[in-house]
Amino acid sequence: MKLPKKFLLLGSGELGKEFVISAQRLGCHVVAVDSYAGAPAMQVADECEVINMLDGEELQEIVLKHKPDFIVPEVEAIRTEKLLELEEMGFTVVPTARATNYTMNRDRIRELASKELNLRTAKYAYAHSLDELIKASDLVGFPNVVKPVMSSSGKGQSTVNSLQEVQKAWDYAIAGSRGDSQKVIVEEFINFESEITLLTIKQRSGTTLFCEPIGHRQERGDYQESWQPALINPQMLLQAQEMAAKVIDALCRSANFPGSGGAGIFGVEFFVTKNEVIFSELSPRPHDTGMVTLISQNLSEFDLHLRAILGLPIPNIKLHAPSASAVILSQNKGEFPIYEVLEGALEDEDTDLRIFGKPSTRSYRRMGVALAQAKDTDSARQKAKRVASSVKLLSEVASLG
Repeated sequence: MKLPKKFLLLGSGELGKEFVISAQRLGCHVVAVDSYAGAPAMQVADECEVINMLDGEELQEIVLKHKPDFIVPEVEAIRTEKLLELEEMGFTVVPTARATNYTMNRDRIRELASKELNLRTAKYAYAHSLDELIKASDLVGFPNVVKPVMSSSGKGQSTVNSLQEVQKAWDYAIAGSRGDSQKVIVEEFINFESEITLLTIKQRSGTTLFCEPIGHRQERGDYQESWQPALINPQMLLQAQEMAAKVIDALCRSANFPGSGGAGIFGVEFFVTKNEVIFSELSPRPHDTGMVTLISQNLSEFDLHLRAILGLPIPNIKLHAPSASAVILSQNKGEFPIYEVLEGALEDEDTDLRIFGKPSTRSYRRMGVALAQAKDTDSARQKAKRVASSVKLLSEVASLG
């Protein structure tokens, strides 16, 4: 393997920022792309570009300009059909263009998991209008969960308890949809005991690897805290690993990638009930709940993603100690946020902090994350939340217009 390599990062949020840092530690060159200037990953990348990634011609133009060794999608709002064309032209899309195209549309990944691979999923239906959503909700039953087929970090997701709430759920889903999709999915509400993310590493050669399972808690469909390891019955964990490997193998099969197919890390989400493990969703890249690995493991999810892409060895994945993350949220819409880290915020042993450097705020936008290790996950969660609560946004200047 000859280094450096050039990466074109499509999407430059906090996950992309950590990936850039990992890539630069191995001497790689990164061009960070997003729809706005000053995005977190742009602050540490070698070069940056601002384009509309839903415009296929703009996307192709920027790829041809930089001629990267790897195109690495980090968000959903990308013209994924163009990625398929670029792969046919000889560019390497991570993990593959097919995987990106499937997983950035909830309908396609759900069809693959439930109908082609026969994995256990929640009962679901689709709707392109409010009238269709009313009918679909009646079919699935109440309570249910309504989401845009194309979104991230829980945007547009809501729990619907009755027919009277369907209109609000439709409006919220469409407002939270990424791209130009006007399609939503309504899912059976699973009365789960826990939710887990299983970070799964598809190597170019070698076996598929798994990190210790990560538990997480959501509000408004977005993660608020995560912890590792999550408690799960060993037999259920084995089932989750088998399901994750099965769907990833299917996604990475491609005529352009004979043999093992593409490579990279996948964040595979499951509902865990008393009696079964249920496939939920999948992201073909580092996962937001996996930010806990910045403190929990010898190799973070970003390091693992990079090694898998480059085909470098991953001799072991070691959990240092029970660990947790807790998010830092803004409350208002504004620009030029200023932070105050209160006295004593990081005085506990084995704690850390990441401020993402986003140039603007809005209600419930994730602006940073607190990290902690402890003797057990409960203690780690308490420490992480204590650090997060000690960071205050002093100034959120109202945006003009």
